[in-house]
Parts: sequence; C-alpha cells; structure tokens
Amino acid sequence: MAETSDSKPAEEKAQSGISEPASEFDPKTMRKTKPGVKRLTISVTVLVSFILGFPILWKSIEIYRAPLPFDRIDSFSSQIESSPLFFPCQFRAFFVGFDFRVSPGEVGAAISRKMSELSPGGNSRCGCGGDYSVSVDWGLDFGGNLRGIDEDADELLKSVLSGAVVGKYRHAWILGRVSEEEAVLRVAEIFAKVFVNGGSEEGSIRSEFMPVGADGRIVLSFSLLNADPRDWIYDWDFRDIGETLLQPVIEALQPIANISVESQVLYHTPKSSFSYWDDEHGSHIFSTKDLPFFVNSNEWHLDTSVAAGGRYIPSAKECPLQLELPNGDLSKTNGFISPMWGGVVVWNPQSCIKDVESKDPVRHMISPKNLQKLFDVLMGQLRQLLGLKSDNLYVGESGTSILLGSERGFTEWELDVLFRKHICFNLISCATTLGSLSRLVQSLPRMIIMDEIGKQVKFSLEAAKFAQSNVSLGMYDASAVSSRQSRTLAEDAFFHPSIMSISYYSFEHCFAIYSPFFLPVSMHVLLAALREWKRHKQENRKYLAGKAKAKATS
Repeated sequence: MAETSDSKPAEEKAQSGISEPASEFDPKTMRKTKPGVKRLTISVTVLVSFILGFPILWKSIEIYRAPLPFDRIDSFSSQIESSPLFFPCQFRAFFVGFDFRVSPGEVGAAISRKMSELSPGGNSRCGCGGDYSVSVDWGLDFGGNLRGIDEDADELLKSVLSGAVVGKYRHAWILGRVSEEEAVLRVAEIFAKVFVNGGSEEGSIRSEFMPVGADGRIVLSFSLLNADPRDWIYDWDFRDIGETLLQPVIEALQPIANISVESQVLYHTPKSSFSYWDDEHGSHIFSTKDLPFFVNSNEWHLDTSVAAGGRYIPSAKECPLQLELPNGDLSKTNGFISPMWGGVVVWNPQSCIKDVESKDPVRHMISPKNLQKLFDVLMGQLRQLLGLKSDNLYVGESGTSILLGSERGFTEWELDVLFRKHICFNLISCATTLGSLSRLVQSLPRMIIMDEIGKQVKFSLEAAKFAQSNVSLGMYDASAVSSRQSRTLAEDAFFHPSIMSISYYSFEHCFAIYSPFFLPVSMHVLLAALREWKRHKQENRKYLAGKAKAKATS
C-alpha cells in the first residue's frame, strides 16, 4: 500500500509532463520548514537542571566548620616553644652589722652571679632564666629583734620588708658571726635554692608530681581501711578534718586547682604484700621493697584520680606493723607514697590484743588527737605529691636552714613556687594541645567544627594572654588561675564530642562514592545536549539554505 501511494504521484507527474529539476531543491541540504526547538529545549533543560542541582548536592554534603584562629594558635605555640617563659624574680637583701668595703650595687651583683651559678634551671623553658634582680641595703638596724622567737621575727620582717625569709611569708634571715663572703653565699643559696626552686634538687617540672587533671580539678580522697573487721572496727569523724584542717589548704591551693574532698570507710581490705615478725623491734616488718605490692587493688576500692590519703589498720595477726627503711631504721611516720594511689599511712591500734571474749567486733572512734597526727602525715605526703619538701629543714652547701610552717600547710613563698610551676606547665600544655588541634583540623577538611569549639579556642587564647600578662606583673595567683583556665578550655576543645566522631572522610572518598552514579548520568545528559545542539544547528542551516534558494528562484 505504501509503495502504491508513493509511486502514484510520480506517475501522474510523468504523465502530465511536469518535471522538477533535482538541483533546485535537495532535501539533504535544504528544508522548507523552520526546525523546532522542542527537543533542544528538553535536552538543555535536563542539562541545566543537573548543573543547578550540583550546588544543592554539594551543599547537602557540606560539613559545618566554625572558623578557628589558626594564625593566633601558630603564633602562640611558636612563642611558647621558641622563647622561654621567664618570671620576674626580684630580691632584697639587708645586711646588719657588716662592714662591706664595696657599694650595695656591687654586693647585689655578686649575689646575682652566685645565684646564677647555683640555679639548676637557668636554661630551662620556665623560671627566672638566671637573670636575677637583687637589691642590697644595710641601712636598717633591727638585728637585735631577730634573736627572739622565729615567729615574732617573721612578723617583724613582714612589717618592715616588702620583698623576701624562710618564714611563712617571703622572708629569710641569718644570725651569727659569718664573714661577708659566707653571708653572700648563704643569701644567694637561700634565694636560688629555696625561694626560686622550693628547696628541691630538681629544677624541672616532673609530670608524675602534678596531680591536677586536665579539667583543673584535684580530688582528695581519704579512706579508712579496716583490714579485718572481725578483729576490730575503727571509724572517724572526717567532718572535723574537712572543716577545720583541710579548708585552709583548699583555699591556699584554689588558684592552681578546683579541689574537692571525699572520704570513705572500707572493710575487709587486706594488703597484698607480706610481712615478717622481728624480735628486735617487737613488731611485724614490711620493707620498702614491698611498697609496690602493698596496695591491694582488688579489695581497696580507692579513687584513682588522686587518692590523697589512705589509713590502713592492720589485723590482729600482723599488729603492730612497722615500715623498715633501707638504712634499717623504722619509719617515724609509718607512711609512704604509692604510685597511682597517693599516700598511705599504717596506723596500729594502741592495743594489738584482740578481745576474744566479745562475739561482736569492738567499734572504736579515732580521737581528734590521732586525727591531727594523721593529718600532719598526710599533709607531708600531699606536699611531696606537689613537688615540695615534706620536712622543715633545708640542707645546702653553706649549711642547714629551718623552714617555718604555716597554718594553711603552705607558706607564701611555697605557693609562689607552686604557682610558677603550674603556670609554666599549663601554658606549655595549652600551646601543645591547641597546636595539635590546629594541625588536626587543617589536615581533615571534612571534620566538623562546632561553634562551641571555636569559642573554647578563642577563650583559651585570651586566658593564656592574660596569664602571660599577669606573670610579667608578678601577679602569680591571678596568672595561675588564667593559665588553668587556658589549659582546661584547650583540652575541652580538643576532646569535644563532635570532634571524636568517626564520620570524617576526605574529598577523594566523597568523590569515589558519588561518581559511580552521577558521572555516567551526567556524561549522557551532556552528550545528549551536545548532539541535539549540533542537530539543531544543522537543521537550521538547511532551512536557511532552502529559504535562500526559494528567494533566488522567485
């Protein structure tokens, strides 16, 4: 049917004698109607929709990142790592009854040079840096008043001097017939070894003696351990210790840590180490070699944050229990410091004889007097944990010095030493943490950074700046508070829950996931649009050619 209908017009044209030359209209190169744009419009619309949808897709997988001050972090870290943190160390020395043949300035320079020789931390990253400022005066005359009671002399110096003693303030005094050279040596040694270094032989900060958490807190956990309650049971009224004895200590250490106190009484807490009976001492003996095994971690449910004090009451079968020192003597305090657990004191009851006639164990309440003795031992252990001396004597090259104590447990010059150590430790830790955070964030472009992290980093840098500014002014307590805040904020930012997510992936990983689907489809759409555009241009040229031909023949 199709062939018949197609051939009939041709036959009619042939019979009628009408002939159309082939050169007048070529359907391969010409067309009479204008090409439509429907197919082109559909193809371009699909392509444009893909192009416009790409930003929407990119936005849907975008990771929110709060801006962090990377330049300030790098500048602060470089400053802490490259340049040491020096504290202003200014001292005053008063000589009474001496006949120096040089000026006070020359004596001060001699003391300063000797301090630089004696100071072990002159090249450390923190401290006075060996640059001491010493002023000397011998115009005051109150030497006779220093020969009374030490506490009265301490109060006298506090009212007269505005600077430095190995009393409970910032003063020290030397009495006796000494030469000028020996006096200069003694003064320089007290300044460098005691006031600057706290009487410790080590000038650097030892991390194991810094029991302050990253959040700036210390937990003082006191435990009363009854080894065998079948023999006897001891209890205590810890509220008296907390309110009367510990409160001044907590207030004194407030700039370096937020201290909380807790106590507990435990039963059935035998020790892990062994002891033996010694006839010479008439007691059971455990030596310093047994100390690592003394704490029974399975039975002693102690707080491992900072167990500041554990009072161990032995059972009747090993009472009395004494600690033997390496030199063969018995410990006067019968206490020791156990790594990771804190201080432990072994307390023997007055009578180690068990009441066999009583069926129930006898309950005892520890007297306030014994609690005071326990607190004195625990305070000495706490001072050791903080890097200070536990006794009241300093033995140096030039002699022995007496260190007066304070009702707060720490003298003012000891608090200065603690503040300097913690300021240095906190600022170095803050710079290290922020530097690690900066490198981590920049290495992972897909890491989520919340606004809270940005605020914490900003406030941490500001607190560190305040700490450095206060240090330069000699305000150690305010600087210690700011440095603790800077370290705490830096640690909070680094360990933020959003940072700990495991959903981070690189751009290459994202491209590998989406490209198997979108790349083939996008290529087909693009190629289809290009083909349709070429076809439309070709058909449009045919139309223009046919239109020009018709105009030429008319």
